[in-house]
Amino acid sequence: MSPEEIQGRILYRDALMLVINKPAGIAVHEAHPNAKNRGNHMEQFFPHLQFGLPNPPQLAHRLDKDTSGCLVLGRHRKALDDLSKLFREGKMEKTYWAVVKGGPQEDEGFIDLPLGKMDRSKGWWMKPDPEGLPAQTGWRVMGRGDGFTWLELKPETGRTHQLRVHTQAMGWPIIGDPIYGDGKTTGEMLHLHARAITIPLYKNKAAVTVEAPPPPHLISALAISGHQSVY
Repeated sequence: MSPEEIQGRILYRDALMLVINKPAGIAVHEAHPNAKNRGNHMEQFFPHLQFGLPNPPQLAHRLDKDTSGCLVLGRHRKALDDLSKLFREGKMEKTYWAVVKGGPQEDEGFIDLPLGKMDRSKGWWMKPDPEGLPAQTGWRVMGRGDGFTWLELKPETGRTHQLRVHTQAMGWPIIGDPIYGDGKTTGEMLHLHARAITIPLYKNKAAVTVEAPPPPHLISALAISGHQSVY
């Protein structure tokens, strides 16, 4: 990305942090040296986001390669430590949009399903596991149409691939999921978007809420599912 392109993705900026709209299909950080398909990653473009500070901003958390939306960066070490602590302690309110195949009968609900690693050979791939780590996700139906359901997902924990495994386990895999759905077969992009985040960083100020507009590949599915409003 050029400096203008990455700067055009800034959703929020102040002295301590940046929130950018991460595109789908690009990893947030460089892959392991021995990994296949290393390619581009978001961190390589962060020098374009220094805006006069001595060092580039750094990741306060991570999003999957195929997930788009709100990505939070700390602009210096103290800010990064504070932001990372908020994520670790579950104090960030995160809202995701997903379009899933099929969908629940009810209009809202809560998934409480522990997760563990699938097996050592699969790296970070996860599965439901009664002996695994606690994982909870609230969900609400935002629209339905043509065999799809548009869901708002609010994870209360931050397990790897949590939303993708939870929806698949409930019988409604996210469209385009290459691991837990049929994305590799259909060639569709993952329909999962980090729509909004609320960041309680400042002690004497209101929490900062930032929203990211959905990417092009998600807009048509949202329209089919009943989304008529401006993003």
